[in-house]
Amino acid sequence: MATTPSITRDEVAHLANLARIDLTDAELDHLAPQLSVILESVASISGVADENTPPTSHALPLTNVFREDVVTPGLTADEALSGAPEHEGQRFKVPRILGDEQ
Repeated sequence: MATTPSITRDEVAHLANLARIDLTDAELDHLAPQLSVILESVASISGVADENTPPTSHALPLTNVFREDVVTPGLTADEALSGAPEHEGQRFKVPRILGDEQ
């Protein structure tokens, strides 16, 4: 069986530096064992899977649960605009939120 992977505090600090994450000493001490557990979990899964195991994204087969697209009658423009506080032509009128910088 393969050796148990582990990650040291210095390796966590190096990874944090590469990722431009500023970690305190306490965070480094806290994260190193957690990352080691993650590495151990990945290693245990890798040990179970072999070349005869097909890659999957889900443990169970997925089926499409969506209904078929069916065209149904919708609102007319007048019906849609009937509840609008303001409209201009066949459009909703809303307050300007962007300046002239565009």
